[in-house]
Amino acid sequence: MKEYQLKNPYNGTVVNSYTQDSSTEISLKLKKALSIEASWASMDIADRCDLLTNVAELLIDRKEDYAALMTQEMGKPYSQGISEIEKCAWVCDFYALNAEDLLADEIIETDADESFISHDPLGCVLAVMPWNYPFWQVLRFAAPTLTAGNTAMLKHAQNVTGCSLAIEQLFLDAGYPEGCFQSIKAGHEEIENLIGNDGIKAVTLTGSEKAGKSIAATAGSNLKKSVLELGGNNACIVWEDADLEKYIKTMATARMQNTGQSCIAAKRFIVCADIYDDFLAHFTEQVKSFKIGDPMQEDTFIGVMAREDLAEELQEQVDKSIALGAKVVLGNERDGAYFAPTILTEVTAEMPVFKEETFGPVAAILKAKDRDEAIALATNSRLGLGSMLFTEDIDAAMNVISNIPDGAFFINDMVKSDPRLPFGGTKASGYGRELSREGILEFVNKKTVYIKK
Repeated sequence: MKEYQLKNPYNGTVVNSYTQDSSTEISLKLKKALSIEASWASMDIADRCDLLTNVAELLIDRKEDYAALMTQEMGKPYSQGISEIEKCAWVCDFYALNAEDLLADEIIETDADESFISHDPLGCVLAVMPWNYPFWQVLRFAAPTLTAGNTAMLKHAQNVTGCSLAIEQLFLDAGYPEGCFQSIKAGHEEIENLIGNDGIKAVTLTGSEKAGKSIAATAGSNLKKSVLELGGNNACIVWEDADLEKYIKTMATARMQNTGQSCIAAKRFIVCADIYDDFLAHFTEQVKSFKIGDPMQEDTFIGVMAREDLAEELQEQVDKSIALGAKVVLGNERDGAYFAPTILTEVTAEMPVFKEETFGPVAAILKAKDRDEAIALATNSRLGLGSMLFTEDIDAAMNVISNIPDGAFFINDMVKSDPRLPFGGTKASGYGRELSREGILEFVNKKTVYIKK
């Protein structure tokens, strides 16, 4: 069995050591999930909602501990970890309040005496989750999926194993039956075998395009439902009438929060020529104002990246773009897992920082001659997670909604997830939706019931 250590990316100290689960251990965990499947599915929805309320309360009670754990394992600034846990409590409260209505039978008028759609749980759902939001990515899946009556198995990113185990214990402490939510420490081969097991009814993944293709292929070959939330190359479009004084901090935060390690971060800033110089000056000043340092300090906004190899990959993307003509306005300094907040100008569509997802604190700035060119550049991407547009001309912004092929379009705000709204992408950013009504219905059997008396 594989043993591995987790190291704090800020200071290199060993956080903990773990041993990967054996195939036998994983099989036993699946059997445990299947053993309680029927009783969990038959539990009254109101009772499942009560348990979810317990989860929300425990999250708030433990938010300092959980935030510190994220900081130690993947370098998240502590204050942003607190916000992440509070958001996890929000999604639990949302589904605890609304799940019963969202899962209610949908009456359909036909020539039957009675006909309706029943929303039945599928069974055990496997979740493969990333390290960048170690609690939020899991809770936004688990809250609706468990409340719908499914059980869940979590394969988390290896570098946040402690977070994974803490989430499993969270559900147990909240009163969920053993086997309802379980964490597994597994490699690629074990996950493929697990997806092929008849006991797993569906799989969801948040991660890279490469991982998504692999999981989708395995799930498809086994005729299993899958939901994929993959990478993003979000555009921040700035029209010439944008209110920079009001929104520049929002724009800079959209790139630099979580040290730039977010799929929905603004990565390409496409700015109309008339406002370009003002934007660049304001944006650079705002990025410089963000506190850099020890992620455990409450006022630190930008810390280190989660692993040194990730910083090295980002450096390669930046270096290739500079070789193609990009200019460094700020940053481009690296020390281990630390990558300085970086601003690049004179970016073109051929450069890696335009074509690829940059998962770190690098902002690519492009000048567009007018609004039409800005929209054309923004939509020039294989990815389709979200876009944002800053303007005072709301009517004109509303008119381009249909021209944005992404899963989300935000006007005068950064793209963000909200339990009340569906979240997901198009194109190479994946398929399916999380959160809101759509999220809780992803892993149910929408069963037609037709009755004649």
